[in-house]
Amino acid sequence: MLLSATLLAYAWIILRRRSAWQELPVSDAPASYIPDVRLSVIIPVRNEAENILLLLQDLERQLYPKELLEVLVVDDHSEDRTVELVNEYKAGSTMSIRVLQLHDYPAMQLKKAAVQKGVELAQGELLVFTDGDCRVGPEWLRQYAYLYRLQQPYFISGPVSFHNTATLFEKMQLVEFSSLIGIGGASIGLGKPNMCNGANLAYRKDVFNSVAGFSGNEGIASGDDEFLLHKVHEQYPGKVAFLKNPESIVYTDARKTLISFVWQRVRWASKWQSYQSLEVQLVAVAVFLVNFLLFLAIALVISGSMPLWIFIGAYISKFAVDFLFLKQVLGFLGKRRYLWYMLPLQLVYVPYVVFTGACGLLGRYRWKGRIIRNS
Repeated sequence: MLLSATLLAYAWIILRRRSAWQELPVSDAPASYIPDVRLSVIIPVRNEAENILLLLQDLERQLYPKELLEVLVVDDHSEDRTVELVNEYKAGSTMSIRVLQLHDYPAMQLKKAAVQKGVELAQGELLVFTDGDCRVGPEWLRQYAYLYRLQQPYFISGPVSFHNTATLFEKMQLVEFSSLIGIGGASIGLGKPNMCNGANLAYRKDVFNSVAGFSGNEGIASGDDEFLLHKVHEQYPGKVAFLKNPESIVYTDARKTLISFVWQRVRWASKWQSYQSLEVQLVAVAVFLVNFLLFLAIALVISGSMPLWIFIGAYISKFAVDFLFLKQVLGFLGKRRYLWYMLPLQLVYVPYVVFTGACGLLGRYRWKGRIIRNS
């Protein structure tokens, strides 16, 4: 009965968001739109020598007035040639590029500090964020500026997807990650923002300051973007928007190894217990609980305590709900052909969620050569 009730709650959460995703309007700047918003693109980086030049080249190709654009690369104690490469590129660029190094600011380290320093020194009205290992299309900033002028939101979340997915492991990650992007966008559409991704978001500098930035969650190394999302929504209801436009998708690579994937997901899971919003907490608990009960059901079937047909029916029910939702999201991302990778994903998803969720409660993980502990 508990499994059935949890499945019903899960189905209600997901199908409600499927409807909200469908109803989210597509924002598309007309050809006649001339941007007039001063933007600061802030890129926190650590050891991104292999990727940063590709992103800077993408920014150079933006269909956006260069006089309204500045780029701030904020280096978090890189141990490779990241800073050197950015400075070399800066010398021949038509963009305004500034390089900030956290080692110039005592006791500042980790991504949250990099973002905070970037916000502090940015000169733009709207601050746009991405990561050093991402790629963006030429319309990316223009679409942000248009939505900002059209709706006047204070916080904008954008879509993120994976590219270069050659292996089965990477394709399965793409499907799983797409569900998170879809849930985040749909929840914003419902007026109940719960998640976003720091690889593609924007907010006003004055709004960051008005909600006291990251104050209140300084001890949590991960989740700066989502904690800020929750604070903005709480203080300014209705001022959070989702940029639903295929040209605004930011692309990054899936994790190449199982261990790096696990550490990434543990890092994400480590912030859930610190959410202040009861509704956000309940959604996270419902998702974890349905997967935990399905994982527990495996042992019950093996021991003979649960009929096999109930176990199969529960898995099929969850698969059907996820399939209906992901069909919509993957269609928007241009990845609908990946839909059937849900089948192998379902075989590992339940134990994976239980494991990373439990590890996340410990608040300790490895990331970019560091051991991180939430306080």
